[in-house]
Amino acid sequence: MAPVNRDALKQGPIAVEPEGWPQPKGYSNGMMARGTLLATGGLVGWDVQGQFSDDFIAQVTQTLRNTAAVLEAAGAKPEHIVRMTWYVTDMDNYRSNLRGIGSAYRDIIGRHFPAMALVQVVSLVEPRALVEIETTAVIPD
Repeated sequence: MAPVNRDALKQGPIAVEPEGWPQPKGYSNGMMARGTLLATGGLVGWDVQGQFSDDFIAQVTQTLRNTAAVLEAAGAKPEHIVRMTWYVTDMDNYRSNLRGIGSAYRDIIGRHFPAMALVQVVSLVEPRALVEIETTAVIPD
């Protein structure tokens, strides 16, 4: 692996990919950052009144908006995210909606693809939630 340019960390997180590995699609294998750490809780797709849509893409969109709102409240931006973990109640539903998920993601997060994990769970704490996302961001000093 080629050494990472640590001076680039002054601009924000950077992807770390082992030399010779295939380029991952929609995520990074690793991220490096320097600054102030921000961790979000598991955010779900409810609106400000605590209401959920029954539509999966609508919940993903609202969950990403909620994530962006927490980042903004801390003075962070989506491009400061270094880690994102998605929890879904139905992997087939996730896979069959990749185009809509990608569109919502790019509209809210942009073309920033941090290290990510996707986990199918039996249920989430909020009974109507179909997706939950938690993130770690590093705000450059």
